[in-house]
Amino acid sequence: MPTSVSVAIVNAFVDGNTGGNPAGVVIAADALNSEQKLAVARAVGLSETAFVSRSEQAAFKLEFFTPTRQIPHCGHATIATFSLLRERGLVGNGTTSKETIDGIRKIEIDGELVFMEQRAPKYTGLTPAQIASVMDSIGASRAALAPGAEPCIVDTGNPFVLVPLARESDLAGLRPDFAAISALSEELHLIGYHVFARKPAGQERLATARMFAPLYGIDEEAATGMAAGPLACHLFDRGGERRTTMLIEQGVFMAPPSPSLLTARLELEAGNIARLFVGGRAKVTAEKRIEV
Repeated sequence: MPTSVSVAIVNAFVDGNTGGNPAGVVIAADALNSEQKLAVARAVGLSETAFVSRSEQAAFKLEFFTPTRQIPHCGHATIATFSLLRERGLVGNGTTSKETIDGIRKIEIDGELVFMEQRAPKYTGLTPAQIASVMDSIGASRAALAPGAEPCIVDTGNPFVLVPLARESDLAGLRPDFAAISALSEELHLIGYHVFARKPAGQERLATARMFAPLYGIDEEAATGMAAGPLACHLFDRGGERRTTMLIEQGVFMAPPSPSLLTARLELEAGNIARLFVGGRAKVTAEKRIEV
């Protein structure tokens, strides 16, 4: 007999009161199996849907599904979930936690803002041939790279290849080949690409980014918390940035645009990044019922 599942649609990382990245959130998902969760995520049709259940190790257990598969973490769906839990009175201000298939992470709630913990960064370089393949797959030449910078893989919980471009106009003009991006992501064991350009000096917002993850059924998404963390680490460790709180835009160059704003906070020990938190605001936009 079919099971009826209630799904909240929550836009995470809204910029002001608009934009953001929508995620599905299912509260009290203990009775659903993995096949049902995947079926719900496919029916919802968003880049990720989060499923909340009881945990013996943390305050809540979260599982994340794209329309095609389960993934270890999802930043915007985490922000969406804990924003919804706060709105429904299931959590309050302060520190709480989530259990995922990749371990326990802290969550910090400060009014309307929700922040999620990520690990210290791990960096992996690319060969010249791999760099050439990355640039070809986004329809950009090597000349479009920021001076003195090269793509590299950064992992703070999910691995992304970061591609530093010189100008926002280069970011706007990308022509992504999703089949090529998917193939290279599978070869390099990536979630996807996070392509970015820095803002002119003196602006409060530090960078604008685009994220492509067709291997996971996401051609492009409006806000990616698990990619904003690696980007903030990269800017601090390799980009000469000394700020430990960074504002990052995403979704501006999507079609249609969905402007999003993410805040990354780095925590240092002896001058090195020990951990970080990425967060923002979220807004409930709809409720759905799905039969699985």
